[in-house]
Amino acid sequence: MTSTFDRVLDELGAAVVTGAHPAWERRSIDQLVERTGASRSIVREAVRVLVGLGLLTARRRVGVVAVPIGMWDVSDPRVVGWRLAGPDRGQVLDELHALRRAIEPAAAAAAAERASDASCQDRLEALLAAADRLAAATGPDDAAAFLQADRELHRRILAMSGNALFRHLGGVVDRALDERAGIGPDLHDIGLHVTVARAIAAGDASAASAAMREIIDRV
Repeated sequence: MTSTFDRVLDELGAAVVTGAHPAWERRSIDQLVERTGASRSIVREAVRVLVGLGLLTARRRVGVVAVPIGMWDVSDPRVVGWRLAGPDRGQVLDELHALRRAIEPAAAAAAAERASDASCQDRLEALLAAADRLAAATGPDDAAAFLQADRELHRRILAMSGNALFRHLGGVVDRALDERAGIGPDLHDIGLHVTVARAIAAGDASAASAAMREIIDRV
């Protein structure tokens, strides 16, 4: 169940992203309270979060001002979601594909190179377990189970890469994978994910990178 705060945050964030609250246009807190029907405290907290995401500025005697995309934290999953729901959805999907293609094959290769490290054994076991759960999600009613295992596998590869920036982008990859929600698992895709996990376990960076690139390109 969505809380009032989450609803207000989504409404105000989407308004900036879609242009309903145009860049550099000023609104007062009272106007936002009237728009959302929420309390001043909830609206102020939502504005505070959106200021942190770079979508708004808020100053006393000036009000709440929307800012253009160049100032947004476009790597935040909430901003990604608002953009996907807006008029630039096609462009955002292309951006997500380009980002994933640039990062995830490199992360898979890095994870393979670290697979023999003692410090990575727990992460490797968790990765292989996620691959097993994904491989078991082959039925027509397994779309939700496949998506959950898919998200976990990709997150664990990013984390196992040892690259803090790759790991930070796990939320963006999660949001991109959410676009598969409701789509039944494909046997070839399942096989590719298992191939990635096994290549990482075997320390084969080249095979892990190639399989991951094919996964992303098939999307």
